[in-house]
Amino acid sequence: MFLSRRNGFGPLDKAIAVLVPLVLIAVGVVVYLATRPEDCAGGLAKRDGQCVGVTDSAFDANDDIKGLIRAVADENTRVEKAWESPKKGQTRIPYGRIALMMPFTSDDSSAMTAPMIRRALAGAHAAQLRANSGGGPHYQLLMAPDGKDLDKWQPVVDDLEDLTDDRESPLVGVMGLPSSTPETRDAMRALSDRRIATVGPVITSADMNAPYFFKTSPNNDLLADALGQYLKKNRGAGKGFLVFDSRPDDVYSRNLQKLIEKKFGAKYGLRKRSASFLGSTGPDAGIPQRFQSAAQKICVTDSDTVFFAGRDQDLPALVKRLSQEPSCDRSRPVRILKVGIGLDPTLTTPELTQMLRDTKTTMVAAASVTSEWWRNKSTAPDGLGGFLSVFDKLKKPHGLGEKSLDDGYAIMYHDAFMLLANAFDRSYSEANEPTGGSTRTPDPARTPTKDDVYNTLIDASIVDTGDSTRCIGCLQGAAGTYGFEKSSDTDDTDQWPVCKPVPVIEYPAVPGRKAQDTFRTFEKTFKHPCPDDVTRGDS
Repeated sequence: MFLSRRNGFGPLDKAIAVLVPLVLIAVGVVVYLATRPEDCAGGLAKRDGQCVGVTDSAFDANDDIKGLIRAVADENTRVEKAWESPKKGQTRIPYGRIALMMPFTSDDSSAMTAPMIRRALAGAHAAQLRANSGGGPHYQLLMAPDGKDLDKWQPVVDDLEDLTDDRESPLVGVMGLPSSTPETRDAMRALSDRRIATVGPVITSADMNAPYFFKTSPNNDLLADALGQYLKKNRGAGKGFLVFDSRPDDVYSRNLQKLIEKKFGAKYGLRKRSASFLGSTGPDAGIPQRFQSAAQKICVTDSDTVFFAGRDQDLPALVKRLSQEPSCDRSRPVRILKVGIGLDPTLTTPELTQMLRDTKTTMVAAASVTSEWWRNKSTAPDGLGGFLSVFDKLKKPHGLGEKSLDDGYAIMYHDAFMLLANAFDRSYSEANEPTGGSTRTPDPARTPTKDDVYNTLIDASIVDTGDSTRCIGCLQGAAGTYGFEKSSDTDDTDQWPVCKPVPVIEYPAVPGRKAQDTFRTFEKTFKHPCPDDVTRGDS
């Protein structure tokens, strides 16, 4: 039997009417929290949709580096615990912080491609693991994303400056700044103004200089000199052609074009034979990689020596266009001369390799790294083995691939980290040596400052003993053993590496040609050759 309601809703109905909206609101909040974009990790802040700042924790980035970021964050946590809460019977392990300032996200026009970012981070993490496996101070690898286009550097620099005041776990230095752009130049100058030692692992534009800015790769001038020495032995027909990136704001390409014209313009007729293209790196300014005109001109002028003043990302498109050009005389060999850190895997794919062979084209690259070092261990720098013992363990877990070393990014980022870590290690040891006849080290331990690190870096030098040259305090890196101090016959090296090996690579290898040549940076400024332990190979 149903009872009629005289007053509409009863007490239960009123309670339900109040409760239902509250439940719906709660469900909505849960759904929003579950589906909203991830907040940036501690220390980072969203700027134009990108996480920017400095952090020791995991954060959102390119999908293929999330595992590496988590591995770095985990190692950072372990280092902090070893200082704050050591295990029973163990002493506290002091630590410093090295910041990796670069993009951690990318798109088609970014300064770094996604594979470059992955290999660079893997190389830096390998160095972190190496440095933390021995005695002395350990290291956190801070991640400092400055935007995919390198233009969000100002808040990053401000955050890094704040870290220099931490006396227990100081900022040792900064590494990264991966591309020669106006934004990178502004960032390196800002860091130098704050007297923070900074290392550019893959910077090569010769005019990227600041008092506190060190580079572990040779600059375009030094790389072009190596190409010049190669051409003295392999002149070819002497008919050259220059292909250059026309972007006015690309510091790297502008500097390289200028140096090529200065060094090879008259001898190879580059003032009469050249063509420009729009590179793919940078803001939208038209259709990139249009090489039809350049390919036609190279072919109709019978040019056999093509100088490429652009970035590696754009070179495959030129090779493909040349292979399709009907006006080319395929009976004559062609060389494409380039400079860079190594050979990017996009330049050695089976498809592109076959095109090069079919068209009798050879890429000639003056580089900071060559795959010959790990394929023929007798030619390798002394410091390569220690790096490989750690890096090889990262390949499978993080999907780095078979050619993860070829472009040189992993090796040069490793060397940049080790350069700063070694300088801090040496500064720490010297600061805590017993003094005044005492056998006891200071308690508490003295912590070096960023200025101590810089002074140690600048003192790593090649010296002439009268009978030979010696490397004092130099980095024994995976890419060679080298220092930075200016030599007696030059005004300044602007912190470019001294006695750094510069291999010249031919790809595909020329049948019957002897092993590739290796040159040394600034070697001509010394009376004697660079030290024998720089590398074991042809010189």
